[in-house]
Amino acid sequence: MIKFIRYFACVILGLTLGLSITLSGTEHTAQHQPKLNYPLLIDVISTIESYYIDKIPQETLIQAAIDGVFNSLDSYSNFLDAEAFSDIKNANSGEYFGFGIEIATEEDQVTIVSPFPHSPAAAAGILPGDKIIKVNDQAIDPRQLDKVLRQIKHHSKHNLAIHLSLRRQNSENLVNVTLKPSIIDVNSVSATLLDGSIGYIKLSSFQDDSTRDMVNQLNQWQDLPMRGLILDVRNNPGGLLDQAIKIADLFLAKGRIVSTRGRFFDANSDYFASPKNIFSKLPIIVLINKGSASASEILAAALQENQRAILIGEKSFGKGTVQSLIPTLIDGHAIKLTIGHYTTPKGRDINTIGIEPDINITTDAMTEIKSMPIIAELSPHDDIAQDRVIYSAVTWIKTNS
Repeated sequence: MIKFIRYFACVILGLTLGLSITLSGTEHTAQHQPKLNYPLLIDVISTIESYYIDKIPQETLIQAAIDGVFNSLDSYSNFLDAEAFSDIKNANSGEYFGFGIEIATEEDQVTIVSPFPHSPAAAAGILPGDKIIKVNDQAIDPRQLDKVLRQIKHHSKHNLAIHLSLRRQNSENLVNVTLKPSIIDVNSVSATLLDGSIGYIKLSSFQDDSTRDMVNQLNQWQDLPMRGLILDVRNNPGGLLDQAIKIADLFLAKGRIVSTRGRFFDANSDYFASPKNIFSKLPIIVLINKGSASASEILAAALQENQRAILIGEKSFGKGTVQSLIPTLIDGHAIKLTIGHYTTPKGRDINTIGIEPDINITTDAMTEIKSMPIIAELSPHDDIAQDRVIYSAVTWIKTNS
């Protein structure tokens, strides 16, 4: 029992890093409410372990207690075991094993934020905004996002296929897909020249090396007669905050990039552009859609509100919170915890709201590819050549430069 109490106390101590929770009754009553504290929680678990009709392993009780804590928080906060912690670190470095989807709770539904490019999810046709209704033919409870995440991670860990039933926006019909995990190489920055003079850069995520790769690419174009730049953050679910700030700073000579606010001191910061920037005279277009979230929205809003770029596409996802990875004291576990929220340079909180583009274009609203012959002349890449939103961006640059 002493060993169990020490183990559980370590877990609780890890959870308290960056997090202070006061548990109290929500109803005002004349009757005195007992103080709820850690010794009482340990006593409850110990009693259940000793006297409950069925034997329940200590690990199960500890996991249930941890789940209870995170069920009281937002959908972006969760407890990461050693393997999940390692997966996140690997994803930030550009490679991980899994299905390639980012999910969150939106409007009381488990929602696909975005599929990663070249992932099993993308290959299966999963779209940003799809709602997960069933996992392996079992209906899910949107209030238990952690349970859904654990189920998905379990299948990934054991290299098992998973069956998802999805409801697409504006449709009552279910879309059924089966995904098999694979190694996903997330190349955060890829680029090409369109029409020999318009730089197109696809930002798939914000990783450890994203700014470095962006600078290397821009340097290759420095001596060319460039007419404009297109930054594509569609279906980019975000990533590292500092990388989004550094990339925005590349294109801004002044102005606020983003502000963050939270309960503890280090969560409160204002980030401003430095005087040095690149391609200061070129027009910039940023492409966004409902799969653009978090760090993508920080970049898009910084360039839009500082009048440095025009936004084209669809309204973004609307994730205005900041998460931090806080290691626990034991076993290599970590806590992914929402520590603050951010506001745009003009002070807007876009959480659950999203960013409106300057030019709103949906795929359905565009004309057929045969009416846009210029596309085929711009790029040898089929996916770019047939992209109607990129065509609109190129047309805008040609018209306004």
